[in-house]
Amino acid sequence: MSAFREGSGKNAPPRCSPWPREKQGVCFWVRFSSAQWAGGQGAPTFLALPTGMGITTVTAARILKGQLQNRTGEETIMNMDTFPYVGLVKVYAVDFQIPDSAATATAYLCGVKANLNTVGLSAAGRNGACRSQKGNEVTSILKWAKDAGKSVGIVTTTRVQHATPAAAYAHSASRKWYCDTDMPAAAKAQGCRDIAAQLLSNTDIDVIIGGGRKYMTPKGTRDPEYPLDPSARGRRSDGRNLISEWQHTKGGKVARYVWNRTDFDAVDPATTDYLLALFEPGDLRYELERDLSMDPPLSDTTEKAIRILQKNPKGFFLLVEGGRIDQGHHASRASMALHETVELDNAVGRALELTGDGDTLTMVTADHSHSFTFNGFPFRGNSILGRRPSLRLDMMPYTTLMYGNGPGHKIVNNKRPDIRGVDTESKDYIQQAAVPTESETHGGEDVAVLARGPMAHLFHGVQEQSYIPHALAFAACIGDDQSHCETTPPIPRSSAPTSPAAWLIAVLVPVLQNLLR
Repeated sequence: MSAFREGSGKNAPPRCSPWPREKQGVCFWVRFSSAQWAGGQGAPTFLALPTGMGITTVTAARILKGQLQNRTGEETIMNMDTFPYVGLVKVYAVDFQIPDSAATATAYLCGVKANLNTVGLSAAGRNGACRSQKGNEVTSILKWAKDAGKSVGIVTTTRVQHATPAAAYAHSASRKWYCDTDMPAAAKAQGCRDIAAQLLSNTDIDVIIGGGRKYMTPKGTRDPEYPLDPSARGRRSDGRNLISEWQHTKGGKVARYVWNRTDFDAVDPATTDYLLALFEPGDLRYELERDLSMDPPLSDTTEKAIRILQKNPKGFFLLVEGGRIDQGHHASRASMALHETVELDNAVGRALELTGDGDTLTMVTADHSHSFTFNGFPFRGNSILGRRPSLRLDMMPYTTLMYGNGPGHKIVNNKRPDIRGVDTESKDYIQQAAVPTESETHGGEDVAVLARGPMAHLFHGVQEQSYIPHALAFAACIGDDQSHCETTPPIPRSSAPTSPAAWLIAVLVPVLQNLLR
């Protein structure tokens, strides 16, 4: 079931929703702003998804990026700051006021609001209830793009079976069903399949880059990078080797599987049809802990994916997720989260270099925020990971960045810890928190959406998160209604102007009439 296709046909609502019905002609003429529209193929689409990147994270990462370049930081311009169109999206789930990454990914990829912990299902799908899956599956913009003949890809810093990438191809009542071993016996008996298996069967994805090797191989299979680590070994109880199966299904095509930097760098995008790159047994390492001799950074994996996908003359859709931003926040390690955000911005910059505003729609948004605060009155240029210079009522200093809850809550003798001798800029420093929780939680405020390129103006104002894939699909000319992708305005042959000047007048007059109504 495609959420995008619901309501199509003569009774469907107008597709040019950013304008009143009487000005739909404006939408018609705007669409000729790029070469891609002239071919009726729509704009190639690059979606950068920094998981957990709320507004506070954006601001703090901007300052950190500048300070890493020996500047005060506040004046820094990130790549995503150059996007001319900015809006806000509401991130609540159907059943929870503050969402998780599964419900939000289903919203911004499949176009429907969903319940917590469910992936690729409408709100009729219930958390952990396999029986609620049947008939409630919703497909994503990645599948819509593939069905339209475009090339598609997923790049992430987490395991490729994690919530965000999973919503692009899987349907699961639980985001935690990474492989069959993670599923209860009842769910398997009722016909539900694990997320890793669906990675192969549901949609033919051209490029898959991230982690998650152990969910693809039989239980006990030694990992090629960590052969002596039991936790890195294969976890599948059904005996399937999904990596081998993936290779066997690509007969007649150049399909490369790699798990290390050397083999990855050797992949030639010009001659590669399919790429499966799994650099870790689980999630990739944090940027600050990455072994660059083994695992490439997000900016490099993004470049490789684009170079492979952009060979398709019909265009492409690429989802790039900075997933470890979220995990850094959950651990209350702000340094980790912010360095991940800086690298995500580097990946956005690399994508902009490889594509063009004239033919590629680039969008950056987040799935949700965190209980992350930027507070006090630090002097201009003070380290974003540093302390506020003066003491407070309890005669203890505090850091500029803190959390509303998390593992950093510590009270000894009714006092906060004295951090004057602590290196708060360390990657391992855990920021203080107001409420003790084992893992810091998400935040529920709106997140930003930033866009540039063809049809970027569709991302404006305050929208539901489920609006995003419909607007992307409109720009990419995918789905049932593609009438807005015609190459020229319909002019009856008997009355067609005979000169260029007359033709131009015939085109512009209706536009002006619509604008002046």
